Amino acid sequence: MADLPITSEKPMPNYTRRDFLKTAALTAASAALFTTLTGCRTARPAARIAPLGASEEIGIGVIGFNGRGNSLMDEVFELQQKGERVRVVALCDPDANVLAGGVKRCAGKGHTAKPYRDLRELYTDREVDAVIIATPNHWHSLAAIWAMQAGKHVYVEKPVSHNVWEGRKLVETQAKYGLVCQPGTQSRSSRAIQDAVAWVQAGHLGKIKVSRALCYKRRASIGKVDGPQPIPPQVDYDLWCGPAPMAPLVRKKLHYDWHWVWPTGNGDLGNQGIHQMDIARWFLGEQQLSPRVLSTGGRLGYVDDGTTPNTQIIFHDYARAPLIFEVRGLPEKTGSDKMDKYLDGSIAVLVECEGGHVIVPNYSSATAFDTAGKELKKWSGADSHMGNFLQAVRAGNPALQNATILQGHLSSALCHTGNISYRVGQGQPAAAVRAAIRSEPDGEATFQRMLEHLQRNDVDVTQAGLILGPVLKMNPAKEQFTNSRAASQLLAREYRHPFVVPAHA
Repeated sequence: MADLPITSEKPMPNYTRRDFLKTAALTAASAALFTTLTGCRTARPAARIAPLGASEEIGIGVIGFNGRGNSLMDEVFELQQKGERVRVVALCDPDANVLAGGVKRCAGKGHTAKPYRDLRELYTDREVDAVIIATPNHWHSLAAIWAMQAGKHVYVEKPVSHNVWEGRKLVETQAKYGLVCQPGTQSRSSRAIQDAVAWVQAGHLGKIKVSRALCYKRRASIGKVDGPQPIPPQVDYDLWCGPAPMAPLVRKKLHYDWHWVWPTGNGDLGNQGIHQMDIARWFLGEQQLSPRVLSTGGRLGYVDDGTTPNTQIIFHDYARAPLIFEVRGLPEKTGSDKMDKYLDGSIAVLVECEGGHVIVPNYSSATAFDTAGKELKKWSGADSHMGNFLQAVRAGNPALQNATILQGHLSSALCHTGNISYRVGQGQPAAAVRAAIRSEPDGEATFQRMLEHLQRNDVDVTQAGLILGPVLKMNPAKEQFTNSRAASQLLAREYRHPFVVPAHA
């Protein structure tokens, strides 16, 4: 793989799509139907495009809305009701039933949304100023890159990529076109977390010992099928697969359970966990990938068609302090419907310092405690992440974003590199895993708590029940591994023509 150039994070020239259309000729039959769907070359960088006026309506296209996309549409509707000049003007989904339901739902809110099965056709719609991308993960980077090449601002759900390389290509594309590209890491719009980060970084609790992220979230078995399953007849499976292999469906459900197989998903580390990964890195102030990463875990407690781990520990070995991530999909014990807690957190970030700790249990609050558990300080409050996106779009100014695509890329890529260590690992008994991670900061204690959790769920890992990944060393400046050819191959993927992430923005 070629070296991955690193783009510094700077304010880019201010411009919006409307003036772009006047000056850059996306009007020639919508730039030859977005360069014949899509050979890509359409928009070109502009020196400046004027922002939208305060009275102009921002036209939104929503791509993928069978789950998270619906919630994001609700945020748009709510902001409109509060006076924001915004309207959903187009919808896109390869599932005809989902698409029809979305059009009907928009109509009920007073929004006339044009339906599209193919996002490339939506990108030729001149009424669309910005797009919300809430597709499965494997589409995120390419959909966002194509959108910016077509002159659209972008809100792209987390993780912003399916692999490290394409995430960097997304960063480079935003740098080239200067459009707003907001990752769906809404904690970045939390005043509470912003203030808590600043307080810890000012040294009020002394040196950070561990920045720990937890994703203890119940994930039941997705079941096991006997052979390929029929594709739902209303789904354009070619468009649904896009950049991923168009392989037979070998699970019960096409929708949502794509999270738990590698060609389309990234496990819970890249589903829920990306939020906590982002907050944990934010506290550390790290602006590159970790130079060392190690992962262990497994898909344990049941046998199904999923391939991503439901139990996992990731050690990111930063020089300032380690970032430790824990995933648990099983309950606190067999037969329970509750999840484990650590320092009173289940889906949380815990910043453990010399003088106490800070817990971030959600996206709108944080609390600091001393070493005796006495509360020292509390923060609360969050702003609308979608509102921040629309503010930046209206001004045509990416510098107004609370979350930049570079930050979204780095946190997403930490999830990917942790998963890569797991994916190139081998089955080992618990004793061998313990010996291997004993030298990692807080490694043995973290692993022991995971073992006790598995024992309470009647999971026997005395034999080769756990996957132990190798310690992967990385050149953070190049975003390349230096000690594993197998791991390096997973930094990118083979793309299916014509759904190819371009090597050059």
